[in-house]
Amino acid sequence: MNKIAMNPTATHQAGENVLRASHVAKTYDEGGLRTEVLSDVSFTLKRGETMAIVGASGSGKSTLLHIIGGLDTLTAGEVEVDGRVLSKLSDAERGRVRNRSLGFIYQFHHLLPEFTALENVCMPLLIRGTAIAEAQQQATALLERVGLGARGHHKPSELSGGERQRCAVARALVTKPACVLGDEPTGNLDEGNAAQVYALMLELNREIGTSFVLVTHDTRLAAKMDRTLVLHNGVLQENQKF
Repeated sequence: MNKIAMNPTATHQAGENVLRASHVAKTYDEGGLRTEVLSDVSFTLKRGETMAIVGASGSGKSTLLHIIGGLDTLTAGEVEVDGRVLSKLSDAERGRVRNRSLGFIYQFHHLLPEFTALENVCMPLLIRGTAIAEAQQQATALLERVGLGARGHHKPSELSGGERQRCAVARALVTKPACVLGDEPTGNLDEGNAAQVYALMLELNREIGTSFVLVTHDTRLAAKMDRTLVLHNGVLQENQKF
């Protein structure tokens, strides 16, 4: 498979922070009941760094990821993505930050079923305004890189579970984002396919310089990350020996 020619320092300096959360809190008020999910979450993530967030079910890991990605609002604190404070942006501006600076991978691939693998990977570039021919060229190169060069014209229903998730990885990376956020990205795969997707994400991290934040229950995946943070009682705690 051909490697992608990407310069991770073209628009960002190596070593700079691509994510910063400062005293993030999130509470829900429903029917007079107040539930505190996140109470005081702070961390920074540098360019090219990989980080796992682990914790018990219901600890707020996915909520935190959605807040970092600008998909959910926070109750207090501040999140900065690629130098932009999300709470100071309009909805349209947050959308542009998500499109230009972030990629997303979910447990269930969320590929659009009516479109081919190539069209799915093209989509973030087309939303950005990239010309169709250029978008197809970039998406084709990335599909080849993740081992799906011969599957670009197949729809998700015609791909295996592992192939669908590799396609989702390609879609997340096609815009060369500063950071990819993954919510249990291999949670729906068997052990063999999960191992392949792990290896692919780490290889692309080394080649491209994109940072990864992965919410996971998989201790093997967490152990491969540069850092592991444990979410407990609404607070993130560093766990170097996870």
